[in-house]
Amino acid sequence: MSVIELTDDLAVEVKKWRHDIHRNPELAYEEERTSALVASVLESIGLEVHRGIGGTGVIGILRNGRGTKSIALRADMDALPLSEDSNLPYKSVVEKKMHACGHDGHTAMLL
Repeated sequence: MSVIELTDDLAVEVKKWRHDIHRNPELAYEEERTSALVASVLESIGLEVHRGIGGTGVIGILRNGRGTKSIALRADMDALPLSEDSNLPYKSVVEKKMHACGHDGHTAMLL
């Protein structure tokens, strides 16, 4: 498989994740479904996963060697208490909650 094919396949997955998160928004400290999705994806690619950080947070750890340096990547997962007025096929199905902030995209891209 070529790099372009891998990239195209990954783009399809990122889009699916974003649409799923957008369709099912959760407010801050309520992100049970979203954090489960994030943890599941991280586990599926072999990362060490820690759940329930600060309530609904997830940490995925990728180890390489025995060094002491690290890099942290972070994405917010929470939605806003707003009603979505759109005709998008992945429109929020939760009344008075929507991802108007871009956190659905941030989370999907980081995955």
